[in-house]
Amino acid sequence: MTIAQRLGDDGFAIVPFDPEVARWSEAALHVAVQIIERGTGRRHGGTWFAGVDALPNSKDGSIAGVPFGGAWLETVPQPVHWHKAQLSAVFPGYPRQDIDESDAAHRFRRDRDAAHVDGLLPEGPQKRRHLREPHAFIAGLPLTTVAASPLVVWKGSHHVMGAAFRKAFAGISPNRWPDVDVTKIYQAARTSVFNDCPRVKVQATPGEVILLHRHLVHGVAPWGNSTETDARIVAYFRPLMSFRDWL
Repeated sequence: MTIAQRLGDDGFAIVPFDPEVARWSEAALHVAVQIIERGTGRRHGGTWFAGVDALPNSKDGSIAGVPFGGAWLETVPQPVHWHKAQLSAVFPGYPRQDIDESDAAHRFRRDRDAAHVDGLLPEGPQKRRHLREPHAFIAGLPLTTVAASPLVVWKGSHHVMGAAFRKAFAGISPNRWPDVDVTKIYQAARTSVFNDCPRVKVQATPGEVILLHRHLVHGVAPWGNSTETDARIVAYFRPLMSFRDWL
């Protein structure tokens, strides 16, 4: 089965080891460690660094002079330029509860992996969901070999969520989609996903690439009882596309 077929059927795929990707990931790790060590953006009791746009890669994706390459690039739409990658670093003990985090929010992160679809941002005190960032796809490039607290996905959930989004935006002009409060339909579809779609832990190492469909429900598993002491670090790219094409 091809990468495109796996993305279409399952909603996720792991692209096998590529030496070009491995060289990029090694260079990115050296930069990432410095950023994370001096960063103040840790959350959940210091166990998660969510560095949006934190990696200073160039618009061609290169980092520290190392080109951004690999055969995997042929399987995804090419953006005009690559945005600065997110650095997601998970540390031992994840997730601890922040002082300002509600018990319900912490339980959802601990028990449901903070499962979500990217681009539907929770806003305001009531955390209402609106489509703000129509991503074309999600590409995760692991920078470390740590296996604890992996990415988790709900296999096939992009079919359920996509159907819900088509219903939510039916008959509405794409330029008005960000105004639509999709909270209820989003939560109902996600509950169906929990009931009907298998939860899968996705393990990958430097040199591999994790590709996710833009509608796929995913999250991060708790650290658990792993004895690993280093952080699990992944660089994520999420290029934007038009609202119409997102649906």
